[in-house]
Amino acid sequence: MGAMRKKVYEALIEGVARCRSDDELYAFVRTRCPETSSRTLVRASLLALTDPDLSDGKALCTIYALALKHRLDGVRSDEIDDVGDDDPLDLTPSICSDP
Repeated sequence: MGAMRKKVYEALIEGVARCRSDDELYAFVRTRCPETSSRTLVRASLLALTDPDLSDGKALCTIYALALKHRLDGVRSDEIDDVGDDDPLDLTPSICSDP
């Protein structure tokens, strides 16, 4: 694992542990790792999602939502297939509630 990905992963875990989510979590990670890219953020998020020691459902949902949101950064709204969607232009994922 690259040093940057590990640093971003640790910032994600710490941010979630401090009850940050969505934009607050992103700002927290960017404060800790200002030179990170969306790609590194998504890869570090996937690493966190596969961590067997991280078992809090809400934390996993928060990290998943952040990864998905930043994975879609490069997607333009006019490229999205809007068949059956209520609001196809809304790219913000929802954060799931506790199971």
